[in-house]
Amino acid sequence: MNINCIKCKGRGYCGRSYCPHIIKSEARFKVSSKLDKEDFTGSSVSPFVGRFGYPYVNVGILAPPEVKEDAWLLDSPKHWSAENFQIDRIIDFRSSLINSRFTANVKQMDKMLEISQEVGLSSKPVDVEFNLEKKPVFRITADSFMAPTGPNAKLRKATVASNPKIDARVDRVYSDYDFKANEAVWSLYEKGFDENFLSKILSIGTIGVKKDRKLVPTRWSITATDDLIAKNLIKEVKDYSVGNYTAYFGSYLGNYYLVLMFPEVWSYELFEMYSPKASWNVSDSFQFTTDYEDYYGRKNYASNCAGGYYSVRLAVLEKLREMRRQGAVLVLRFITGEYYAPLGVFVTREAARKSLSSKPIEFSSKELMLEYCRKLVRKKFGYNVDSVLGSSLLLKNMKEQRKLSGFIS
Repeated sequence: MNINCIKCKGRGYCGRSYCPHIIKSEARFKVSSKLDKEDFTGSSVSPFVGRFGYPYVNVGILAPPEVKEDAWLLDSPKHWSAENFQIDRIIDFRSSLINSRFTANVKQMDKMLEISQEVGLSSKPVDVEFNLEKKPVFRITADSFMAPTGPNAKLRKATVASNPKIDARVDRVYSDYDFKANEAVWSLYEKGFDENFLSKILSIGTIGVKKDRKLVPTRWSITATDDLIAKNLIKEVKDYSVGNYTAYFGSYLGNYYLVLMFPEVWSYELFEMYSPKASWNVSDSFQFTTDYEDYYGRKNYASNCAGGYYSVRLAVLEKLREMRRQGAVLVLRFITGEYYAPLGVFVTREAARKSLSSKPIEFSSKELMLEYCRKLVRKKFGYNVDSVLGSSLLLKNMKEQRKLSGFIS
């Protein structure tokens, strides 16, 4: 909070549609009465692995301070998106989860890590008895990678109070010590397990060759899962014929995506544009970051767009696979003041999926599609997108790269 927030007092001077300080205060009020004890039994929905101090990291078991029949709702990004849940409701869900944490070495197993693994592997919440060293301290932590985490406390002891429901297909992968992690992730993805579940079992060290199994910080495992799945999809998509000039537009939680597909071989570029006064942009003008890969992929991490690059690429590749087409795909993301509290990479993945599920518009030429892009962005966001299009490596390479047809007389 700064001096402008003190003057504003939630009246929207910053341009956001809702004050993030108010929503945190409301979340605190709703859960504070349940944080008055050191011992409780709760339906644990997820493990959490921190990254600071690596290889000694904080490992948390996230659970509400009670047994709940619908506890699965507290960690279900795909369902949140399908039901169009809004930011305040998602923060309510996440702020009700107590992060009971302990310190562990990423390569050494102990009893509490085994409980964390059972929680991660289970397809339903696991009832766990928690004994904490002190009463939980309210805290709502949010960033661009992970769904928010709520109150936290140091864990003294934990005991499983219900039988974990582990799918037989997951158990086979867990029990196979010769199955590589990337192959395990792809195998389960093909069987219908979503990336939220897959990132958990990767994070908690339950898949991969036995000697290589270890804890992976949650924020790393999220991007790793998106990347592993996408690389397998890319191999498949490259065997398809090219599609048409096609545009998709849609949004979720103040994140708008315009996806432009060109009839070329696979390449991908993402521009993330922050509207004035949107999260992380305190200026009065649009700001953008971008990352790109050609047909042969990237050699380094997409550090400008970070996790959003990989989550959106996954959504794009899923759509191309569904269409049985490949293409050069230019994605423009517009982050508006509606997105007043970061909720994690799941937002970019689900917003892109929602956009790609909208009715497409097809064009007869690149010029017509780019003109549509200019008019849509100007009408919707009041922004001249020419500077972005002029910075596009994808468009530049499409224009300059010679094609095989050019050598045929």
